[in-house]
Amino acid sequence: MAKTTVKKIDFKPEGPRLEEIQDSPVPPRLASFYKEQVAPALMKRFSYKSVMQVPRLEKIAINIGAGAAAQDAKVLQAAVNELELVTGQRPAVTRATKSIANFKLREGMPIGARVTLRRAHMFEFLDRFINIAAPRIRDFRGFSDKSFDGRGNYTIGIKEQIIFPEIDVDKVNRITGMDITFVTSARSDEEAYALLQEFGFPFRKRD
Repeated sequence: MAKTTVKKIDFKPEGPRLEEIQDSPVPPRLASFYKEQVAPALMKRFSYKSVMQVPRLEKIAINIGAGAAAQDAKVLQAAVNELELVTGQRPAVTRATKSIANFKLREGMPIGARVTLRRAHMFEFLDRFINIAAPRIRDFRGFSDKSFDGRGNYTIGIKEQIIFPEIDVDKVNRITGMDITFVTSARSDEEAYALLQEFGFPFRKRD
């Protein structure tokens, strides 16, 4: 049986988009904060012998799954543009790796968008997420500390993209969520928890 091909869809930027962003000559606030306060605090807490042992944040991966894009490409177009506004970086479109007839899904069909932030962009996003976006979550009481993966990485799910002030609520046609993964160099979940906690990450208070 002949293989079914998927029509290529080009998700172009719409309207005035962000230009190619260069790293700012001024270090992000949290980058300096890590060197001056976070690292020394972790050195003392875990009795590290070398600063090279101190856990650090390596990258932040953000993923939006837009299942409805299988029927309406505009859904994914909106997700791509919104993710760019939130992160300041053009997202990559994710595609289905296999066909699933029940979901009318074909291999190669665009189904989501993702961005990986490093260095300055990573710290800037973390700063805005902790201090601006997270407090705007409805009935927010802190994030659970049960979402570590056993290897020092932490993933949370956000139900509404409108918590980010970069998103104009009046222009949103569909509420979509996203998964955010904070990838660290920590060797244990406890060290990763301490790292994020020192940054001021809003964890729910432990009993």
